[in-house]
Amino acid sequence: MDTGGIFVTMVSIRKIHEQQSSSFSEWLASMALADDCKVLLSAIAKDHEIPVMGMEMVEILHELHMDNETLQAALVLPICLQKNWSEEVVTEHFGSSINTLISGVRRMEAIRSLHSNSHAKSNEAQIDNVRRMLLAMVEDVRAVVIKLAERVCRLRQVKKADEETRVLTAKECANIYAPLANRLGIGQLKWELEDLGFRYLHPETYMQIAGLLDERRTDREHYINDFVTNLQNELSEQQIRAQVHGRPKHIYSIWKKMQKKHLGFDQLYDIRAVRIIAERLQDCYGALGIVHSMYKHIPPEFDDYIATPKPNGYQSIHTVVVGPQGKPVEIQIRTEQMHQDSELGVAAHWKYKEGSSGSRSNYDEKINWLRKILAWQDDMSESGDIVEELRSQVFDDRVYVFTPNGDVVDLPMGSTPLDFAYYIHSNVGHRCIGAKVSSRIVPFTHQLQTGDQVEILTGKTSNPSRDWMNPSLGYVHSSRARAKIQTWFKKQARDKNLQAGKETLDKELQRVSIEPKAAIDACEKFNFASVDDLYAAVGGGDVRINQVVHFLQQRFAPPPSMDPRLKQKSSSKTTKDSIEVEGVGNLLTQLAKCCSPLPGDPVNGYITIGRGVSVHKEDCEQLAHLLEQHPERYIDVNWAAKHAGAFETSVEVLSSDRSGVLRDITTVLANEKVSLLGVNSLSNPKDDSAKIQLNLEVKDLHSLARTIKQLDKITGVHSVRRVEQ
Repeated sequence: MDTGGIFVTMVSIRKIHEQQSSSFSEWLASMALADDCKVLLSAIAKDHEIPVMGMEMVEILHELHMDNETLQAALVLPICLQKNWSEEVVTEHFGSSINTLISGVRRMEAIRSLHSNSHAKSNEAQIDNVRRMLLAMVEDVRAVVIKLAERVCRLRQVKKADEETRVLTAKECANIYAPLANRLGIGQLKWELEDLGFRYLHPETYMQIAGLLDERRTDREHYINDFVTNLQNELSEQQIRAQVHGRPKHIYSIWKKMQKKHLGFDQLYDIRAVRIIAERLQDCYGALGIVHSMYKHIPPEFDDYIATPKPNGYQSIHTVVVGPQGKPVEIQIRTEQMHQDSELGVAAHWKYKEGSSGSRSNYDEKINWLRKILAWQDDMSESGDIVEELRSQVFDDRVYVFTPNGDVVDLPMGSTPLDFAYYIHSNVGHRCIGAKVSSRIVPFTHQLQTGDQVEILTGKTSNPSRDWMNPSLGYVHSSRARAKIQTWFKKQARDKNLQAGKETLDKELQRVSIEPKAAIDACEKFNFASVDDLYAAVGGGDVRINQVVHFLQQRFAPPPSMDPRLKQKSSSKTTKDSIEVEGVGNLLTQLAKCCSPLPGDPVNGYITIGRGVSVHKEDCEQLAHLLEQHPERYIDVNWAAKHAGAFETSVEVLSSDRSGVLRDITTVLANEKVSLLGVNSLSNPKDDSAKIQLNLEVKDLHSLARTIKQLDKITGVHSVRRVEQ
């Protein structure tokens, strides 16, 4: 038998069968669509030649019970792609709703560009495209379902294409879209994506398993029919309201189980499979009791996913029993609703659009989808073919939070309620007097987490604080928010800026044991004619206060070589063997204290006077300022292939103020073999929280990342981040 025939028995059978001769009207009449949907699809067909692929997608989505708009969008998608119509043209022809869905499908192409360039560094434009794609996926999950249906059709189309096309298409679907369908619980599409992809990637193995299934199909069908009849009769006698059916097996799942358990085809338990669909939850457990009373079950093969659902929401009871003739039979027991959720997944919940956009159920649905889509990146990373850039720049380094109306806001990791407020609008940030996260009042320094719902409390007048611009205080994290605050203060009177800048700078200089009058020495450095101009610039946000303080510290503090402890840290063990200066050998190097680079950080060098090469992180603000003044002192540096020694860095831990949290932290540090050089803890009794700053000695950036990950797992810890010293 042809493997195509075998495959069709494993998945859904298409009505169109790619027969070009079948007219659109005949096809439409054969579809069990609602009358209003038939009218809409007919109207589209009057003005446009409908590709077979569009009809095929409608069939797939109709089986998933999708709405009229989704079916219309699927029908016209191939037309739009073929003619490369702009959003304006699509809106003109089919309306704004259809355009929104098709635009969402198009945005999902962004993930393909990252996948196809997995060995190249992704540029910022690609990363932005992926972020927009992610937000579109959360805003309207119907676009995701259309894209999955389109990929299924594409897999079907490449059956007769050349081998390279088949393999590339199959890899993309196996690595990206099958895991996505699984996370969203759409079993109908997941199985076909997996089976077709497996067929193209491993054709010989696919043929072998398909042949084994077909070879014994008749005997197996007779066996299952008798088993189903006996079990159905027993359930009816015991007044259990349930229907028993034979269950099709998917070739990919058979192969995967053979690989995972190192079993031969004859050793598999679930070649013979039965499903019980019960009317009520109690009938599921009633049916389970009858099954186990009729047949001996195999305990290791029992799973109750009703009591403990899978991460994608899947619910069912799985058990394997020894049937007649000693043959094992796998049985799944679930309600009709659980069965629909298993086959349709998140597609079954598209009707959230019909409700109020601000409803709590809408917010809950979106947060559920967001969690599933974020978890999808873990499934993709297991394939080994998705670039680390996707994880680090789209998922790990971003937080996705919600407005009270359920809209999604994309912010950098570490953002606070003030960052959120300034993202919404400048005036919202300027008038912010408080914030709620998930209906709980939080301080301005609270770090937002993915899935938080944020509400900003505003006053009648604008009243930003200059403290918000101080990076060390942690009020704002994003450069966008800081720039908006600086712009506001620039508009204030110079006298106010001068007085505020003087008070702020004097306070910071006293904190680091430098006389306030030393500020005059920074005027030339920052191109100001008088110290009053410097104060006004600090007060107005034109000059960062930490830049001025750092410059004066370098001028008035003893050089590193004068301090035995610093001298030891900058010894050859730590830096000489760790840093390579391109083109020059045996140069003295030191790690800049302003940004404290670690092995693994991108770095650049700056030639100092009398202290060799100062090594900074590539994005260090102090380095940028130095190079503005003396660009000729730039020099390329790199980490040595085998660096030695240890490096100082700081980590900030935000946690609940509970007893034992410091003990847990030191235990993690000991396990990770990280030295603790110092600790500073500050408690906030208002919200029962604690901010703990750890001064650590680590081997490299990888060691620090692993340590931060373990610290983040401690009970009560809200966030952990690396901070500049």
